[in-house]
Amino acid sequence: MANATPADSALQNPADEVVSFDDERRGILRSIQNVLHKTPSMVPLIVLVLSIIVFGIVLGGKFFSPFALTLILQQVAIVGIVGAAQSLVILTAGIDLSVGAIMVLSSVVMGQFTFRYGWPPEMAVVAGLACGTLCGGVNGVLIAYMRLPPFIVTLGMWQIILATNFLYSENETIRNQDIQDHAPILQFFGEKITVGGAVFTYGVIAFVLLVIILTYVLNNTAWGRHVYAVGDDPEAAELSGVRVKRILLSVYMLTGLICALAGWALIGRIGSVSPTAGQFANIESITAVVIGGISLFGGRGSILGMFFGALIVGVFSLGLRLIGTNPQWTFLLIGVLIIGAVAIDQWIRKASA
Repeated sequence: MANATPADSALQNPADEVVSFDDERRGILRSIQNVLHKTPSMVPLIVLVLSIIVFGIVLGGKFFSPFALTLILQQVAIVGIVGAAQSLVILTAGIDLSVGAIMVLSSVVMGQFTFRYGWPPEMAVVAGLACGTLCGGVNGVLIAYMRLPPFIVTLGMWQIILATNFLYSENETIRNQDIQDHAPILQFFGEKITVGGAVFTYGVIAFVLLVIILTYVLNNTAWGRHVYAVGDDPEAAELSGVRVKRILLSVYMLTGLICALAGWALIGRIGSVSPTAGQFANIESITAVVIGGISLFGGRGSILGMFFGALIVGVFSLGLRLIGTNPQWTFLLIGVLIIGAVAIDQWIRKASA
Protein backbone atom coordinates (compact mmCIF):
# COMPACT_ATOMS: atom_id res chain seq x y z
CA MET A 1 0.00 0.00 0.00
CA ALA A 2 1.34 3.42 -0.90
CA ASN A 3 2.36 5.75 1.89
CA ALA A 4 -0.06 8.59 2.77
CA THR A 5 0.85 11.84 1.08
CA PRO A 6 0.95 15.20 2.91
CA ALA A 7 -2.21 16.10 1.04
CA ASP A 8 -3.99 13.05 2.48
CA SER A 9 -2.84 14.02 5.99
CA ALA A 10 -4.11 17.53 5.47
CA LEU A 11 -7.51 16.15 4.52
CA GLN A 12 -7.65 14.08 7.71
CA ASN A 13 -6.55 16.80 10.12
CA PRO A 14 -9.78 18.89 10.16
CA ALA A 15 -11.86 15.87 11.19
CA ASP A 16 -9.34 14.96 13.85
CA GLU A 17 -9.42 18.53 15.15
CA VAL A 18 -13.23 18.48 15.35
CA VAL A 19 -13.17 15.21 17.30
CA SER A 20 -10.49 16.55 19.61
CA PHE A 21 -12.43 19.78 20.22
CA ASP A 22 -15.62 17.83 20.86
CA ASP A 23 -13.86 15.57 23.36
CA GLU A 24 -12.33 18.58 25.08
CA ARG A 25 -15.71 20.32 25.32
CA ARG A 26 -17.31 17.19 26.79
CA GLY A 27 -14.45 16.95 29.26
CA ILE A 28 -15.02 20.53 30.38
CA LEU A 29 -18.77 20.01 30.76
CA ARG A 30 -18.12 16.80 32.69
CA SER A 31 -15.76 18.65 35.02
CA ILE A 32 -18.38 21.35 35.61
CA GLN A 33 -20.97 18.66 36.34
CA ASN A 34 -18.67 17.02 38.89
CA VAL A 35 -17.90 20.33 40.62
CA LEU A 36 -21.57 21.29 40.85
CA HIS A 37 -22.46 17.78 42.02
CA LYS A 38 -20.01 18.10 44.91
CA THR A 39 -21.06 21.69 45.76
CA PRO A 40 -24.70 22.15 44.65
CA SER A 41 -24.95 25.45 46.52
CA MET A 42 -22.58 27.01 43.97
CA VAL A 43 -25.34 27.43 41.36
CA PRO A 44 -27.69 29.53 43.55
CA LEU A 45 -24.68 31.50 44.84
CA ILE A 46 -23.73 32.42 41.27
CA VAL A 47 -27.33 33.40 40.48
CA LEU A 48 -27.52 35.45 43.68
CA VAL A 49 -24.30 37.36 42.93
CA LEU A 50 -25.33 38.03 39.33
CA SER A 51 -28.80 39.25 40.34
CA ILE A 52 -27.30 41.61 42.96
CA ILE A 53 -24.87 42.99 40.36
CA VAL A 54 -27.63 43.51 37.76
CA PHE A 55 -30.01 45.26 40.16
CA GLY A 56 -27.08 47.24 41.58
CA ILE A 57 -26.21 48.53 38.12
CA VAL A 58 -29.84 49.37 37.29
CA LEU A 59 -30.71 50.97 40.64
CA GLY A 60 -27.30 52.24 41.73
CA GLY A 61 -26.73 53.20 45.36
CA LYS A 62 -30.40 52.82 46.24
CA PHE A 63 -30.06 49.03 46.02
CA PHE A 64 -26.60 48.74 47.55
CA SER A 65 -27.51 50.74 50.65
CA PRO A 66 -27.14 48.85 53.97
CA PHE A 67 -30.82 49.41 54.70
CA ALA A 68 -31.96 47.86 51.40
CA LEU A 69 -29.71 44.81 51.75
CA THR A 70 -30.78 44.12 55.33
CA LEU A 71 -34.41 44.70 54.34
CA ILE A 72 -34.03 41.70 52.03
CA LEU A 73 -32.96 39.61 55.01
CA GLN A 74 -35.93 40.82 57.04
CA GLN A 75 -38.34 39.92 54.25
CA VAL A 76 -37.02 36.39 53.76
CA ALA A 77 -36.33 35.47 57.40
CA ILE A 78 -39.68 33.72 57.99
CA VAL A 79 -39.64 31.92 54.63
CA GLY A 80 -36.00 30.99 55.25
CA ILE A 81 -36.71 29.44 58.64
CA VAL A 82 -39.59 27.41 57.17
CA GLY A 83 -37.36 26.63 54.19
CA ALA A 84 -34.75 25.17 56.54
CA ALA A 85 -37.41 22.85 57.93
CA GLN A 86 -38.57 21.93 54.43
CA SER A 87 -34.96 21.25 53.40
CA LEU A 88 -34.56 18.54 56.02
CA VAL A 89 -37.62 16.70 54.73
CA ILE A 90 -36.68 17.04 51.05
CA LEU A 91 -33.16 15.75 51.79
CA THR A 92 -34.87 12.50 52.85
CA ALA A 93 -36.69 12.42 49.46
CA GLY A 94 -39.95 13.54 51.10
CA ILE A 95 -41.97 16.73 51.09
CA ASP A 96 -43.99 18.52 53.76
CA LEU A 97 -47.02 20.50 52.63
CA SER A 98 -48.08 21.19 56.23
CA VAL A 99 -45.13 23.41 57.26
CA GLY A 100 -47.05 26.67 56.84
CA ALA A 101 -50.08 25.40 58.76
CA ILE A 102 -47.86 24.13 61.59
CA MET A 103 -46.18 27.52 61.76
CA VAL A 104 -49.46 29.41 62.05
CA LEU A 105 -51.07 26.97 64.51
CA SER A 106 -48.01 27.18 66.77
CA SER A 107 -48.22 30.98 66.80
CA VAL A 108 -51.96 30.78 67.57
CA VAL A 109 -51.27 28.40 70.48
CA MET A 110 -48.72 30.84 71.89
CA GLY A 111 -51.25 33.67 71.71
CA GLN A 112 -54.24 31.73 73.00
CA PHE A 113 -52.39 30.17 75.93
CA THR A 114 -51.29 33.65 76.95
CA PHE A 115 -54.52 35.60 76.54
CA ARG A 116 -57.27 32.95 76.83
CA TYR A 117 -55.81 30.75 79.57
CA GLY A 118 -53.61 33.31 81.34
CA TRP A 119 -50.40 31.30 81.07
CA PRO A 120 -47.10 33.12 81.54
CA PRO A 121 -45.94 34.13 78.04
CA GLU A 122 -42.72 32.12 78.41
CA MET A 123 -44.73 28.94 79.10
CA ALA A 124 -47.06 29.76 76.22
CA VAL A 125 -44.05 29.92 73.89
CA VAL A 126 -42.95 26.49 75.13
CA ALA A 127 -46.49 25.19 74.50
CA GLY A 128 -46.35 26.53 70.95
CA LEU A 129 -42.98 24.89 70.31
CA ALA A 130 -44.33 21.61 71.71
CA CYS A 131 -47.40 21.88 69.47
CA GLY A 132 -45.24 22.20 66.36
CA THR A 133 -43.07 19.27 67.42
CA LEU A 134 -46.16 17.13 68.04
CA CYS A 135 -47.60 17.92 64.61
CA GLY A 136 -44.30 17.00 63.00
CA GLY A 137 -44.22 13.82 65.07
CA VAL A 138 -47.63 12.76 63.76
CA ASN A 139 -46.35 13.25 60.20
CA GLY A 140 -43.25 11.23 61.04
CA VAL A 141 -45.15 8.29 62.54
CA LEU A 142 -47.52 8.04 59.58
CA ILE A 143 -44.69 8.26 57.04
CA ALA A 144 -41.94 6.26 58.77
CA TYR A 145 -43.87 3.55 60.59
CA MET A 146 -47.07 3.26 58.56
CA ARG A 147 -45.19 3.81 55.28
CA LEU A 148 -47.72 6.26 53.87
CA PRO A 149 -46.58 8.62 51.07
CA PRO A 150 -45.21 11.93 52.44
CA PHE A 151 -47.16 13.96 49.87
CA ILE A 152 -50.50 12.45 50.85
CA VAL A 153 -49.83 12.53 54.60
CA THR A 154 -48.71 16.14 54.72
CA LEU A 155 -51.47 17.22 52.33
CA GLY A 156 -54.01 15.71 54.70
CA MET A 157 -52.27 17.16 57.76
CA TRP A 158 -52.25 20.57 56.10
CA GLN A 159 -56.04 20.44 55.84
CA ILE A 160 -56.47 19.11 59.39
CA ILE A 161 -54.11 21.62 60.99
CA LEU A 162 -55.55 24.50 58.96
CA ALA A 163 -59.09 23.65 60.09
CA THR A 164 -57.92 23.18 63.68
CA ASN A 165 -56.24 26.56 63.54
CA PHE A 166 -59.45 28.39 62.56
CA LEU A 167 -61.69 26.40 64.91
CA TYR A 168 -59.39 26.82 67.89
CA SER A 169 -58.69 30.52 67.34
CA GLU A 170 -62.32 31.21 66.40
CA ASN A 171 -60.80 33.21 63.56
CA GLU A 172 -59.85 36.01 65.96
CA THR A 173 -56.67 38.08 65.73
CA ILE A 174 -54.77 39.10 68.85
CA ARG A 175 -53.84 42.71 68.30
CA ASN A 176 -50.39 44.26 68.32
CA GLN A 177 -51.17 46.62 71.21
CA ASP A 178 -52.42 43.82 73.46
CA ILE A 179 -49.22 41.84 72.88
CA GLN A 180 -47.04 44.88 73.59
CA ASP A 181 -48.88 45.57 76.84
CA HIS A 182 -49.10 42.04 78.26
CA ALA A 183 -46.72 39.68 76.43
CA PRO A 184 -43.89 41.51 74.65
CA ILE A 185 -41.81 38.32 74.56
CA LEU A 186 -44.09 37.07 71.80
CA GLN A 187 -42.72 39.88 69.63
CA PHE A 188 -39.10 39.20 70.59
CA PHE A 189 -37.99 38.25 67.08
CA GLY A 190 -39.38 41.49 65.69
CA GLU A 191 -37.10 43.69 67.82
CA LYS A 192 -34.50 45.56 65.77
CA ILE A 193 -30.80 46.21 66.08
CA THR A 194 -29.30 49.08 64.07
CA VAL A 195 -25.66 48.90 62.98
CA GLY A 196 -24.77 51.97 60.94
CA GLY A 197 -27.44 52.11 58.26
CA ALA A 198 -28.18 48.40 58.49
CA VAL A 199 -31.24 47.22 60.42
CA PHE A 200 -31.32 43.66 61.73
CA THR A 201 -34.10 41.95 63.63
CA TYR A 202 -33.68 39.06 66.04
CA GLY A 203 -35.65 37.04 63.51
CA VAL A 204 -32.90 37.60 60.93
CA ILE A 205 -30.24 36.63 63.47
CA ALA A 206 -32.21 33.47 64.34
CA PHE A 207 -32.48 32.59 60.63
CA VAL A 208 -28.73 32.96 60.05
CA LEU A 209 -27.86 31.01 63.22
CA LEU A 210 -30.27 28.24 62.24
CA VAL A 211 -28.59 27.92 58.84
CA ILE A 212 -25.14 27.74 60.46
CA ILE A 213 -26.21 25.16 63.04
CA LEU A 214 -28.02 22.90 60.57
CA THR A 215 -25.15 23.15 58.09
CA TYR A 216 -22.74 21.97 60.78
CA VAL A 217 -25.04 19.20 62.00
CA LEU A 218 -25.71 17.82 58.51
CA ASN A 219 -22.04 17.87 57.51
CA ASN A 220 -20.30 16.88 60.75
CA THR A 221 -22.53 14.50 62.69
CA ALA A 222 -23.61 10.90 62.24
CA TRP A 223 -27.26 12.00 62.28
CA GLY A 224 -26.62 14.38 59.39
CA ARG A 225 -24.85 11.72 57.32
CA HIS A 226 -27.73 9.34 58.00
CA VAL A 227 -30.23 11.94 56.74
CA TYR A 228 -28.37 12.11 53.41
CA ALA A 229 -28.09 8.31 53.29
CA VAL A 230 -31.84 7.85 53.81
CA GLY A 231 -32.60 10.35 51.05
CA ASP A 232 -30.11 8.78 48.65
CA ASP A 233 -31.17 5.13 49.09
CA PRO A 234 -33.22 4.08 52.13
CA GLU A 235 -32.84 0.34 51.42
CA ALA A 236 -29.05 0.59 51.23
CA ALA A 237 -29.03 2.78 54.34
CA GLU A 238 -31.07 0.17 56.21
CA LEU A 239 -28.67 -2.60 55.19
CA SER A 240 -25.70 -0.52 56.36
CA GLY A 241 -27.16 -0.19 59.85
CA VAL A 242 -28.99 3.14 59.64
CA ARG A 243 -32.27 3.14 61.57
CA VAL A 244 -34.28 4.66 58.78
CA LYS A 245 -37.57 4.90 60.66
CA ARG A 246 -36.01 6.70 63.60
CA ILE A 247 -34.18 9.10 61.30
CA LEU A 248 -37.39 9.94 59.44
CA LEU A 249 -39.31 10.43 62.69
CA SER A 250 -36.59 12.71 64.07
CA VAL A 251 -36.51 14.72 60.83
CA TYR A 252 -40.26 15.36 60.86
CA MET A 253 -40.27 16.21 64.58
CA LEU A 254 -37.38 18.65 64.11
CA THR A 255 -39.21 20.09 61.10
CA GLY A 256 -42.27 20.73 63.27
CA LEU A 257 -40.13 22.36 65.97
CA ILE A 258 -38.45 24.67 63.44
CA CYS A 259 -41.86 25.60 61.99
CA ALA A 260 -43.03 26.48 65.51
CA LEU A 261 -39.93 28.69 65.85
CA ALA A 262 -40.99 30.33 62.57
CA GLY A 263 -44.44 30.87 64.11
CA TRP A 264 -42.87 32.72 67.03
CA ALA A 265 -40.79 34.79 64.59
CA LEU A 266 -43.95 35.45 62.54
CA ILE A 267 -45.60 37.13 65.52
CA GLY A 268 -42.61 39.45 65.78
CA ARG A 269 -42.66 40.13 62.07
CA ILE A 270 -46.35 41.10 61.72
CA GLY A 271 -46.81 42.27 65.32
CA SER A 272 -49.97 40.25 65.94
CA VAL A 273 -51.25 36.68 66.21
CA SER A 274 -53.33 36.05 63.11
CA PRO A 275 -54.80 32.69 62.02
CA THR A 276 -54.74 33.88 58.40
CA ALA A 277 -51.03 34.77 58.28
CA GLY A 278 -48.43 32.81 56.31
CA GLN A 279 -50.84 31.37 53.77
CA PHE A 280 -48.16 30.93 51.10
CA ALA A 281 -45.40 29.63 53.37
CA ASN A 282 -45.68 26.11 51.89
CA ILE A 283 -45.04 27.21 48.31
CA GLU A 284 -42.48 29.84 49.28
CA SER A 285 -40.44 27.37 51.31
CA ILE A 286 -40.40 24.82 48.48
CA THR A 287 -39.41 27.62 46.09
CA ALA A 288 -36.41 28.56 48.26
CA VAL A 289 -35.39 24.90 48.52
CA VAL A 290 -35.62 24.18 44.79
CA ILE A 291 -33.88 27.38 43.70
CA GLY A 292 -31.29 26.64 46.38
CA GLY A 293 -30.19 23.50 44.56
CA ILE A 294 -31.58 20.84 46.92
CA SER A 295 -32.62 17.86 44.83
CA LEU A 296 -36.28 16.88 45.06
CA PHE A 297 -35.09 13.29 44.67
CA GLY A 298 -33.35 13.51 48.03
CA GLY A 299 -29.82 12.85 49.22
CA ARG A 300 -28.16 15.93 47.68
CA GLY A 301 -28.07 19.62 48.51
CA SER A 302 -27.39 21.85 51.48
CA ILE A 303 -29.09 24.24 53.87
CA LEU A 304 -26.64 26.88 52.68
CA GLY A 305 -28.04 26.52 49.17
CA MET A 306 -31.56 27.06 50.54
CA PHE A 307 -30.25 30.22 52.24
CA PHE A 308 -29.02 31.51 48.88
CA GLY A 309 -32.32 30.48 47.26
CA ALA A 310 -34.34 32.47 49.79
CA LEU A 311 -32.10 35.49 49.23
CA ILE A 312 -32.55 35.22 45.46
CA VAL A 313 -36.32 35.47 45.90
CA GLY A 314 -35.83 38.46 48.21
CA VAL A 315 -33.46 40.21 45.80
CA PHE A 316 -35.82 39.78 42.85
CA SER A 317 -38.84 40.92 44.90
CA LEU A 318 -37.15 44.06 46.25
CA GLY A 319 -35.28 44.88 43.05
CA LEU A 320 -38.32 44.70 40.79
CA ARG A 321 -40.37 46.67 43.34
CA LEU A 322 -37.78 49.46 43.40
CA ILE A 323 -37.72 49.53 39.61
CA GLY A 324 -41.50 49.97 39.67
CA THR A 325 -42.47 46.96 37.57
CA ASN A 326 -45.71 45.02 37.82
CA PRO A 327 -45.50 42.59 40.78
CA GLN A 328 -46.50 39.75 38.44
CA TRP A 329 -43.04 39.95 36.86
CA THR A 330 -41.62 38.71 40.16
CA PHE A 331 -43.73 35.56 40.02
CA LEU A 332 -42.89 35.07 36.34
CA LEU A 333 -39.14 35.29 36.87
CA ILE A 334 -39.21 33.13 40.00
CA GLY A 335 -41.20 30.52 38.03
CA VAL A 336 -38.48 30.55 35.36
CA LEU A 337 -35.85 30.13 38.07
CA ILE A 338 -37.69 27.13 39.55
CA ILE A 339 -37.89 25.34 36.20
CA GLY A 340 -34.27 26.24 35.47
CA ALA A 341 -33.15 24.94 38.86
CA VAL A 342 -34.87 21.59 38.30
CA ALA A 343 -33.37 21.31 34.81
CA ILE A 344 -29.88 22.03 36.18
CA ASP A 345 -30.43 19.47 38.94
CA GLN A 346 -31.31 16.80 36.38
CA TRP A 347 -28.19 17.70 34.38
CA ILE A 348 -25.95 17.61 37.46
CA ARG A 349 -27.36 14.23 38.54
CA LYS A 350 -25.97 12.72 35.34
CA ALA A 351 -22.49 13.25 36.79
CA SER A 352 -23.16 10.51 39.34
CA ALA A 353 -24.79 8.18 36.79
